[in-house]
Amino acid sequence: MTYALALDLKDDAALIAEYEHHHANPRPEIEASIREAGVTAMNIYRFGNRLFMIMETDDTFSFDRKAQMDAANPAVQVWEQLMWGYQQAVPGAKPGEKWVLMDQIYSLT
Repeated sequence: MTYALALDLKDDAALIAEYEHHHANPRPEIEASIREAGVTAMNIYRFGNRLFMIMETDDTFSFDRKAQMDAANPAVQVWEQLMWGYQQAVPGAKPGEKWVLMDQIYSLT
């Protein structure tokens, strides 16, 4: 399954550069946790302070299962706290919501 998600960064060039640095050198346990949740590929793109993520997943993936796994993983909790210092919700997100699932409106096949 393919998912597309959006998130905004705080509109600060220095913070955006730090955020990109963290993602250029991710901790191995963070990538391992993503793969263990059933994510087979993940790409993040940026325009200004807007992020767009595309995730490819296998049949074991669910957002609920990933949330449970993340909550039980201290390394992921440290990472998420660090990342939240750079991130802000997109307009229309629910309180405390980070990445927001986007609706697919077109596909060229």
